Amino acid sequence: MSEINLGVTCDMHVHLRDGAMCQLITPTVRQGGISVAYIMPNLQPPITTIERVVDYKKQLQALAPQTTFLMSFYLSKDLTPELIHEAASIGAIDGVKCYPAGVTTNSSSGVDPNDFSAFYPIFNAMEQEGLVLNLHGEKPSTGENGNDIHVLNAEESFLPALKKLHQDFPNLKIILEHCTTAAAIETIEMINKGITDPAKIKVAATITAHHLYLTIDDWAGNPINFCKPVAKLPKDKRALVSAAISGKPYFFFGSDSAPHPLSNKARHINVCAGVYSQSLAIPYLAQVFEEQDSIDKLKGFVSDFGLQFYGVKKEDLKSLDEAIIFKRKQVVPNSISDGEGIIVAPFKAGDKLDWSVKWASK
Repeated sequence: MSEINLGVTCDMHVHLRDGAMCQLITPTVRQGGISVAYIMPNLQPPITTIERVVDYKKQLQALAPQTTFLMSFYLSKDLTPELIHEAASIGAIDGVKCYPAGVTTNSSSGVDPNDFSAFYPIFNAMEQEGLVLNLHGEKPSTGENGNDIHVLNAEESFLPALKKLHQDFPNLKIILEHCTTAAAIETIEMINKGITDPAKIKVAATITAHHLYLTIDDWAGNPINFCKPVAKLPKDKRALVSAAISGKPYFFFGSDSAPHPLSNKARHINVCAGVYSQSLAIPYLAQVFEEQDSIDKLKGFVSDFGLQFYGVKKEDLKSLDEAIIFKRKQVVPNSISDGEGIIVAPFKAGDKLDWSVKWASK
């Protein structure tokens, strides 16, 4: 097939930052073939009030009026059950993002993943409102005198916490974000074993485009490919690809596209974690799916499954444009810039891609 209508596409894990970076990056959501984007709240300071989430959405909508933005709160001690109920009642948020403290960009205000009990009243309110809990699934590194958690086993070490949360809140929608390990995929499979009705899925996982390409050898020594959680071993990448093309509704797309100024990615110390993939999100995926003879499974992964899990109503999709991928080669640019000093390096800069995106307007 040389042209495929993917319908209303969604990316359920997007970082758009704020300020000048936000102005540069936000329009590239549509350029990458995405119609609905779920926005991460890890700004400085993090988004924990209705006023800020509403204001942020207005800013994004002004920059990209043809894109639909779904918003989230940052899980912290500033949230209350009353705030969750109020935000849900006016449709201000679709979920709450949980960052373990110190594991990734702007996560210093995050929580202790060893004990979520202080947030159980929040989770109970979310369960009642049908909101989604988005988990950055890593335990923080502990150093020589701790329990030997490091970047390669941080995700697997978190999985017992995921299972306990699901056990304690069986009706709470939970997403294990940006999976990087075979162990994570196996855990999601195990939790969903025997479920045949997609409407009954309560625990799902997002998979990024860059983790379908990368292993540890691709970021060790290459700061552009360095992200959190880091890409792991070849066997882990194979498990991610297999899950993405499986057609199972509890695996869907979340790019975790995370732009940083090139100067913060190219320095020799304190390299910022994050891969920017937004401007070519769908072409990156199409390349992988075609190589796996599974291009027919792409629509479910980038459209149907994510929208269904988040409970986006069909009537809200009727007016949205549909993304069409078609065969036309393109070269990933070496950088994008606002012309005023901000430069960002896209994922796989200089590489050739076989697919491009256009829009079918309604």
